[in-house]
This record gives sequence, C-alpha cells and structure tokens, in this order.
Amino acid sequence: MSTQMSPGVQTIQDTRTSPVDVPLEPGDHERFSHYVEKDKLTEAMVMGTPVVALCGKTWVPSRDPEKYPVCPECKDAWENLKNDDDE
Repeated sequence: MSTQMSPGVQTIQDTRTSPVDVPLEPGDHERFSHYVEKDKLTEAMVMGTPVVALCGKTWVPSRDPEKYPVCPECKDAWENLKNDDDE
C-alpha cells in the first residue's frame, strides 16, 4: 500500500473561527447562560427587570447567552423538571 498522495490532492487547513475565538469581556470566564421562563426573559430584555434562573441566580440579562456554557445547576434542574413531567 502506497502512502503517496494522488495527483491533485492537497491538504487543506480549516481556518474558520470557533466560539472560543470570540473576544471575551472581563469576567466572562465566570459566566454561564441560565434557564429562565421564556416570557419573563423577554420582558426582562425589554424592560430591564431582573429574572430568577432555575439555579436561583437573580440578574438583569443583557448579553447573548449563546456565547456562554449552560449553567450546570440550571441544566440539572431542567432535566429533573422534564423527568418529573414524564412520570
């Protein structure tokens, strides 16, 4: 078996950016995206009112949650809620 590449074959380096390449603001490494009731989140984003996440954190949402990992406590609480509904 030959390890020589066929004519016309080349190696391509993937240079797309990943979410890790997004510039972070100070303190971002401590942030998570949290689970909140959708209607309350919409109101909070428009009115600037605080919301309470499933994990108990209270804050005024202002950043894109897609940039952050999901809060492990919120994720566990959400999964437990879903499992309770299945029973």
